[in-house]
Amino acid sequence: MSAPRTFIEARPAPQQSAGFVQRLRAALGASPMSLLATGALGVLAAWALWHLANWALVHAVFVPDAQACEAARGQGACWGVVAEKYRVILFGHYPYAEQWRAALASVLMLALVVASGIRQLWRKWLLPAWIVGLVSFVALMGGGIAGLPKVNTSQWGGLPLTLLLTTVSLALAFPLAVAVALGRRSSMPAVRAFCTVYVELVRGVPLISVLFMASFMFPLLLPAGRNPDVLIRVIIGITLFAAAYMAEVVRGGLQAVSTGQQEAAASLGLGYWKTQGLVVMPQALTTVLPGLMNNFIALLKDTSLVTIVSLYELTGALGLALSGDPVWRPYKIEGYLFITMIYFTLCFSMSLYARRLEARLHRHAS
Repeated sequence: MSAPRTFIEARPAPQQSAGFVQRLRAALGASPMSLLATGALGVLAAWALWHLANWALVHAVFVPDAQACEAARGQGACWGVVAEKYRVILFGHYPYAEQWRAALASVLMLALVVASGIRQLWRKWLLPAWIVGLVSFVALMGGGIAGLPKVNTSQWGGLPLTLLLTTVSLALAFPLAVAVALGRRSSMPAVRAFCTVYVELVRGVPLISVLFMASFMFPLLLPAGRNPDVLIRVIIGITLFAAAYMAEVVRGGLQAVSTGQQEAAASLGLGYWKTQGLVVMPQALTTVLPGLMNNFIALLKDTSLVTIVSLYELTGALGLALSGDPVWRPYKIEGYLFITMIYFTLCFSMSLYARRLEARLHRHAS
């Protein structure tokens, strides 16, 4: 005979703290030690914010008055240095009378980037729009057409140069990274070896060395009279450097896709390239999206290293604005905080977009 069945009494459902106060209490005051640590950190944060507000707002000087800044020194910030030097910080030593062109070019580049992030605008015209936009950017910055005075690339600087280096290098580095990642997984030994040597060689040197070689060593290898513009050489160097790092991120995503996916695609009669483009690569890129965005943000900040080859982007333009002015040089901290906010705004916007894109992709995949 089978054993008699015994029924277990129903247990109450676990209580979930859905409210904000309950979640906050569980996270910050679950135990006496946690509550004590939270209180101590809260007091420290309040003290720091109070002093920061006094320095940055209450006792700060916002007008470009050197005497007022000197009187408030040690008590308040001198934002007057930004009001006095913002044009040099944002545009470097681009000709003063033509800086409206640099501002318009920056707005055009940012508009293209924002449009590329809107899902509803992903249409066939987006790629031609980018081509037209980049040509217009170069035409505005360089001049020499439509009555615009010519401005050499050595005079480009500030925010427009930062945006140009970042967007063009990313646009060129990403497809190269995908190709190198596929090459490292290729069944052809020569292709696999070439891609491996490229990645290990580029990752084994700092970006400063790559920029130095692109600017000073590369022209020595060319025939006499052939010397590409330094901006082109720098973009090529940054592209090759960024592609090597992104290739390893993409390769990690490719390895995360199970072999069964490729076998299923082969059973449907899909060739290698269709399998990679329609089955493997979308899953791989979705998996490594946080890592890719991390590389994008790092590349944006790494553009500050081009100062070594006398291209004064946003960070270099700040040094250019203050180096020859003893009146405003003591307030370089405020200048660095100004460009820090610009970098933070750009990087945080990229991070927010990546989080939204990742959530949407995972929602569609589930």
